[in-house]
Amino acid sequence: MASQSSRASRFRSDAKELLYGHGERPILRTSSTKDNPGRRFWGCVYYKVQDGCDFFRWTDPEPGGVHQEVEFARNRRKITKLKARLKELETKLWVVAALCIAGWVGFLFLFLQNHYNLKHPNGMHLGYR
Repeated sequence: MASQSSRASRFRSDAKELLYGHGERPILRTSSTKDNPGRRFWGCVYYKVQDGCDFFRWTDPEPGGVHQEVEFARNRRKITKLKARLKELETKLWVVAALCIAGWVGFLFLFLQNHYNLKHPNGMHLGYR
């Protein structure tokens, strides 16, 4: 969610910086072409209204560029950290589960022992009088 809001604010600030031949800000659009489906770009506000304006700029760098390699490296580091955190949390979960089982076994032992002592106040079996 935070990355989406920072991405949206980046797009707004880019639009403020971009002015083109008409002296207006471009519109953020989404490509629907076969080669770039879903890719975002800045385009002229007069697209399909007036002929002759060819203002166009991708919002992200070209795929396969240096920026993408940096992004991949950052994502790999994030994945490594998340895997380590997951392993740590799994270990803690096993410890908590073991403590819960031990607690229940202890509770049942004390409960049954107390129940037996209530029936037999001297701790003797019925057959031994």
